[in-house]
Amino acid sequence: MLEQRMQQHFIDSADLKYQSAQGLEGPLVAAVHALAASIVGGGKILAYGSGISQAHAQMFAALCVAGFERDRPELAAVALSADAGYFGSTPQACVHYLARQVHALGQAGDVLLLMTVSGNEASLLDAIEAAHERDLIVVALTGHTGGAVAAKMREMDVLVCVPHERPARVREAHTLLIHCLCDGIDVQLLGEQEL
Repeated sequence: MLEQRMQQHFIDSADLKYQSAQGLEGPLVAAVHALAASIVGGGKILAYGSGISQAHAQMFAALCVAGFERDRPELAAVALSADAGYFGSTPQACVHYLARQVHALGQAGDVLLLMTVSGNEASLLDAIEAAHERDLIVVALTGHTGGAVAAKMREMDVLVCVPHERPARVREAHTLLIHCLCDGIDVQLLGEQEL
């Protein structure tokens, strides 16, 4: 019985990835173009993941700096800290910790890359507002319907929404999406390479 349950995880994960490939293709290409344009224009990528997705933000930034699957110069990307809010001198600073990081580090031409399962976290909504105030493009990897984050996005922003409600499946798909983004950036910067 447990064996069947474990096998079902693989089947469900594979099914989601296969079924959503065509629907996510367009938003992924748009996200790659936004990220690569920022890098080529001298900008940087500010990555943030809500909750467990913070590990995805750190992974994305590390792959940009250290390289994905081929040797290339370092790309300007940084994972914003979830812990920064604890160092605020006022309660207000703690509430808006993510937006404050975007204000402090973001410049016109940069991209704010957000990763969230639900898309309903108040800190992400504040960060999107801060990004728009600083003329950053927002790329958001979300799940289900995109939540409140989807409603905050502007025309130039990119929403890549995994069509699933189960957090584990969304996070598994986000790992694949991050690999797609990194590969796409490398292709934009270095040209095609055989897989």
